[in-house]
Amino acid sequence: MAGAVAVPQFQLPLSPADLLQDDGYGHYVVQEVLPIPELPPALAAFRAAFRARGALAVLQHFDSVYGVLHHFRTVGTAVKEDALELMVKVVSHHSNELPGILSDSGLSHADRAAHLNALKMNCYLLTSLVDAFEMETLKNSLSEADPGGKNKKNHAKTSGSFWEEEREPVLRLLTQVLQLDLRQLWGSLSVEEEFVSLMMGNCYRILENPSIGLQKYRATREAVTHLLAGALIHCGQMFSATLKITQMLQHFEHVAPVFAQAVSLWAKEYGLKSLVGELLREIGQKCPQDLAHEASGVKAYSAFVTELAGEIPALVLSNMSVLLHHLDGESYVMRNAILAAMAEALMQVLNGDQLEEAARGTRDKFLSMLQAHVCDVHSFVRSRVLQLFTRIVQCKALPLTHFQSVVSLAVGRLNDKSVIVVKNAIQLLAAFLSNNPFSCKLSCADLDKPLKKEVQKLQEMRDRVRSTAVAAVITPEEEWEAMLPEVRAATQQLFQPLQEREEEMLEVEETVESTVEQIAGLLRKLNYKSAACLTQKALCRFQGKEPFSSLMEENEEATILDILKRLYIGSCPGENSEDPPNDNSSHKTKEVVQEEQSQTELVKQETLVQYLQDAYNFSVKITEALNLISKLMYENSVSVVQEAIEFFVTVSQFGVPQALPGVRRMLPLIWSKEPGIKEAVLNAYRQLYLSPSEDSERAKAQSLVHSLSLIVVDASLGTIQCLEEIISEFVRKDEIKPAVIQLLWEQFTEKSECSSLEQRTAVMLLGMMARGKPEIIGSNLDILITVGLSEKACEDYRLAQEVCNVISKLGGDPKPANKNSAPFRLPQNHMLFGCLSEAVSKGFAQPSTHWIPFMDAAVMLIYQLAEGAEEICAHILQVCSQQALEKLQEADSQNSDSGNSHSTDSGGAASLPTFMLMHLVSLVGQVAMQQVAHLEVSVSAEIRRRRILKEEKTKKHSDSSKKKRRSQATGNDSTTMEEELGLVTATADDTEAEFIHSICETELLDGKHLLSAFVPLVLRICNNPGLYSDSALSAAAALTLGKLCMISSEFCDSHLRLLFTMMEKSTLPGVRSNLIIAAGDLAIHFPNLVEPWTSHLYARLKDPCPSVRQTAGLVMTHLILKDMVKVKGQVSEMAALLIDPDEAVVGVAQNFFGELSNKGNAIYNLLPDIISHLSNPDCGIEEESFHTVMRHLFSYITKDKQTESLVEKLCHRFRTARTERQYRDLSHCLTLLPVSERGLHKLQDNFDCFADKLQDPAVYSCFQTVLARFRRAGVKPEAKALAEELEQKLSASHNRGLDSTETCQEGSRIPVSVPAKQKKIRSSSHQPLSPVNRDDEDFVTPQSCTLRNQKRAQKRRPRKKAVISFSSDEENSSEDELSAELREEETPTKTTPITRSSARRLR
Repeated sequence: MAGAVAVPQFQLPLSPADLLQDDGYGHYVVQEVLPIPELPPALAAFRAAFRARGALAVLQHFDSVYGVLHHFRTVGTAVKEDALELMVKVVSHHSNELPGILSDSGLSHADRAAHLNALKMNCYLLTSLVDAFEMETLKNSLSEADPGGKNKKNHAKTSGSFWEEEREPVLRLLTQVLQLDLRQLWGSLSVEEEFVSLMMGNCYRILENPSIGLQKYRATREAVTHLLAGALIHCGQMFSATLKITQMLQHFEHVAPVFAQAVSLWAKEYGLKSLVGELLREIGQKCPQDLAHEASGVKAYSAFVTELAGEIPALVLSNMSVLLHHLDGESYVMRNAILAAMAEALMQVLNGDQLEEAARGTRDKFLSMLQAHVCDVHSFVRSRVLQLFTRIVQCKALPLTHFQSVVSLAVGRLNDKSVIVVKNAIQLLAAFLSNNPFSCKLSCADLDKPLKKEVQKLQEMRDRVRSTAVAAVITPEEEWEAMLPEVRAATQQLFQPLQEREEEMLEVEETVESTVEQIAGLLRKLNYKSAACLTQKALCRFQGKEPFSSLMEENEEATILDILKRLYIGSCPGENSEDPPNDNSSHKTKEVVQEEQSQTELVKQETLVQYLQDAYNFSVKITEALNLISKLMYENSVSVVQEAIEFFVTVSQFGVPQALPGVRRMLPLIWSKEPGIKEAVLNAYRQLYLSPSEDSERAKAQSLVHSLSLIVVDASLGTIQCLEEIISEFVRKDEIKPAVIQLLWEQFTEKSECSSLEQRTAVMLLGMMARGKPEIIGSNLDILITVGLSEKACEDYRLAQEVCNVISKLGGDPKPANKNSAPFRLPQNHMLFGCLSEAVSKGFAQPSTHWIPFMDAAVMLIYQLAEGAEEICAHILQVCSQQALEKLQEADSQNSDSGNSHSTDSGGAASLPTFMLMHLVSLVGQVAMQQVAHLEVSVSAEIRRRRILKEEKTKKHSDSSKKKRRSQATGNDSTTMEEELGLVTATADDTEAEFIHSICETELLDGKHLLSAFVPLVLRICNNPGLYSDSALSAAAALTLGKLCMISSEFCDSHLRLLFTMMEKSTLPGVRSNLIIAAGDLAIHFPNLVEPWTSHLYARLKDPCPSVRQTAGLVMTHLILKDMVKVKGQVSEMAALLIDPDEAVVGVAQNFFGELSNKGNAIYNLLPDIISHLSNPDCGIEEESFHTVMRHLFSYITKDKQTESLVEKLCHRFRTARTERQYRDLSHCLTLLPVSERGLHKLQDNFDCFADKLQDPAVYSCFQTVLARFRRAGVKPEAKALAEELEQKLSASHNRGLDSTETCQEGSRIPVSVPAKQKKIRSSSHQPLSPVNRDDEDFVTPQSCTLRNQKRAQKRRPRKKAVISFSSDEENSSEDELSAELREEETPTKTTPITRSSARRLR
């Protein structure tokens, strides 16, 4: 022990190097830094000394461990680990024996100094080793990303794994040391600050490791937390800890959640609540402007505040005032943190109905702040606040008084420009729905009736209470004052002469009491005169008795009034007067009780009315949100679309009636290319329809069938197709139970009671399911035919039509994936085709609006499934024609019997009933169309399939010979090359196509084929719109004409003039629509023939009928997107549809330009022409409408190069512009472009193009707008100088133009060439029914185009078209009414052939 005393005092150094130098105060100095080879034996000597002398051995062996620290980077791992293990044992031994040593009262000063030195030395060495190991671990973790140095990496892994195991025990050991009462060692009231800082420095060093937040280091974090807590409690390091934590938050972002958990633990378990306030105050004192530029620091501060508020919201709430000024700062991250802290306080502290007034005020203030930041300038803050409100609503912490305002804010954010804000707004509205306190059914109609009823009841209760309250509030004194004038008047009559007043016959009662009651009763009955008279008599009779004891004064009137007052108010004592007051008191008590009950009921009723009113307002807001969210379903953002879909699922579950249109609106999204959206639609319908709440399988099936039937009943064809895709997907995944299919079959076969509508929807749903599993239909084909197509077919054609559609699912894809598999066909004598033929033939002679759709489905099914389909359909045509002839003969015989004598021209088809003629024409058209499709698709595919099978069969036999030929001869390389390139196959495909084409051209419409017999009938109906004036017949004939034109190019060329004449001049919208569709198909089938008539197709975009314009828009969309018609010059007609008064037409135009924008630079290339046409005064488009169109089109210009090029093109257009309107339109287009610096250079370079137009204020204003927008974008100084220079030039030209205009207006005018014939500007963009390009000029027949087959072209001699006149058979009708005349000069002469290459040749 004497040796130990001789050791100098150990002073904790600021750095390890300080121990190598003598400070002059006699403190301990390291005598020698041992070299690395001597370190292991030195450590062994230290261990031996430790076993002999305990922890004091460090006094002689300190230098040994110091050497390890000095050479830590280069010394071996084993030595480092040995040193750490040794120091852990030494410190542990010392901490265990110190309590006994310190409790020894006989401890000498020398021993205390020795133990103090030993403790400081041991702890210094241990903490220094901890720091060294931690630094090495951090360095190795950072170098793991380096791919080189495998040995180094393995070494780091070994050392690191050892330290990770030892880190937590070492921290617990240091915590144990700090928990000792070490003040006796220092002989003062506190432990040396440097000693405590040594321990805390270890903790901070460990926390600097970025991986400390991982789950596997949870125990280490807890050990650090408890060690720091010991330092804070026992050694008073509060101030230094506050500064250090704040500093670390500023530099190390990852420590925020760690310190938040630590501080919350210190506050809860160790009572260090003041530290929370100190830390928040330090953060609050940070300058908001500085935080805006400290990315890492502000993120850590915000994360710390947010985490801390979630852990200890009450303490954060009490210190919230020091943070509020950051809500006005520039850092949106800090705003988010403060708002999140408020939300945590609202959810965990300021929640419930039992809040005090101050807490309620704080809650309302926080809610107001949150609502204010829903409209924050930064989208991340708006989004975050909506997320916080979602949590608040889910925790049911939002008071009802704030419900309506927050819902309104959420609905308003649905129009936000930021996608994430819109997404969170939808989530908030969904949370409101799921957690609404009103009702599980939120229908405005259902809530309106009870609300009105309860409001009326409340008004009645208020009126009743008001009247009762008025009566109860008026006191007897107030009543007396009110009745006093009448009583005085009655009393004064007593003192008038007898003849002027009537004598009162009342007599005074025997007793005073009875007289008092009598007088009081008279007063209550308002009989004032009798009461005054009786009082006068009582004064005479009961003198000296109360209440009549008053002496007769000179003013007897005043005496009587005084007595009457006392009697009425009841203030006179009188004899035996106790009972009436008691009765009056009990009566008053009853009135008070009744009044309290009325008030209670009134409060309840007011609460009920307020509840219903809030529920109604909430329902109205949700309905408003539905319309907005429904439009968001087709946004570009996948997440927004998914949220919108999920929202409609939630709304549907709450019974909002307006949800069904939204559920239907999401159906087309099943075709989305985004897998997330498609899956969201499937999940939505899975939740809505596949998860019914019923118990039994039968009940679930009934619920599912009923729900799906509601969608199918009045759905459009597009909706049905989408629903079919969804249901087929469910069937493929076996999500639809067999019980559902069984129930549908029962409904279809009428085994269970159902209406015809339910029967029809059942078979439709079966067809949808058959798309996923065709065996559902295939195994029950006989039932379908027997029930739907036998006797009942003529009773319900719609059911028969749906049965045909369902059976068609058996045909599947007309182009099978396996080229060798034969298509599914049924024999010609199958029961199905017999039933179909009979049903079509029977219904032909019966008037029915549903026969034609059924016939179309039946003929299509025959061609799809039947072997020899053309023979079956020929038989149907013959039978129906025979019926028509019989009907015609019957009509002729009736005419002859009746003696009518008509000319021969008046007979024929005109004698047939209109419906039968329409049926015949429709049947011919459908058979013709399906025959062409059958040849071009099915027959062509079958020929190709058989050829491929034959080639494969031949190839198998000739494989060996081919190998020999290739090895022996090299002369056939060209043939081999052709085979490898597929040219042989392409030639065969073309040969087959030509074969099919020749059949259509030469056989289908020649005199031998059945279809040719009906062509004159169709032409006659089309040529005589006056004679055949029925609208349905005209539409059917027009459609049939288009279908017949699809057969042959020669027939099409011969009748195109008639087809387009009807399209232009027909007064029936249905005819025009049908012919537009037919012309679209012909443009794809025979592009060279239809190309000269393209302008007439564009002309229908100005049709006066909205439905025709919509049809024309759809047809032109398909033709343009498929590159089948010219676009330039006439696409402006499509752009004009963007301002159409009909929304459906506008939707078609928007869809067209949306699809066109996906085709490269299509819109960019067309924009100049569109601008030129629409800005032309002859176009007739208003200036504001032009702006609307341009805003939509310029939204597709997103590339910088396109923008710069358009700026230059628009500048050049100023030179060719002729009118002021064109100047303004061009300058407005410039304002729609996001002009960049290079775009500004373009304006500068082309300044001369528009300089002379700047005198127009509108033009000058547009250029000013361009410059202002350019400046707002934040530009470089060079660009800013360029903008200022351009602005000066603009201003100078504008002012110079104004001056010249004032001095010489005529000289400044631009000469404009006046056309010879000025067209009148139309007030509407819709043309009347007239030829497209001329007023009354004639059509000109286009020159015939060269066909592919040269030989056939030579055979067919070009013939000159004669003037064709279509006249009526009806002599008495006027020519204008009955005929459609067309001259040859009326047909366009210019032809631009479109070469159509074979699709197969392009493979």
